[in-house]
Amino acid sequence: MSRVLSVHSADEFQAKINAKAPFGGATGVVVDFTASWCGPCKMIGPIFEQMSAQHPSLTFVKVDVDECSDVASKCGITGMPTFHSYLNGSKVDQVVGADKAKLSTLVEGSTKGAHTTVP
Repeated sequence: MSRVLSVHSADEFQAKINAKAPFGGATGVVVDFTASWCGPCKMIGPIFEQMSAQHPSLTFVKVDVDECSDVASKCGITGMPTFHSYLNGSKVDQVVGADKAKLSTLVEGSTKGAHTTVP
């Protein structure tokens, strides 16, 4: 089952990357900047979906650069797919291109920073 959330506005994007984790833990977010016409995006999309299921401590978000061009511009997106990782609202890493190994490294790095502290 997919855990990838689609974002449709700049406000929604900001809300997702700035969301607070329960119990005061760190919040990790991995964002896929994509486009419906992008062949490499279509190839790596299912892998991004699988990673979302394998890493429940992270929030996975998809942004269509044509629908949310303001978000793409603000984030400096010049090629697709581009993946950003955020921790507590701050960008910490990025990968440009449909490189599964690099995406996996980005996600694993995000997992190390995002955990929930249960009282």
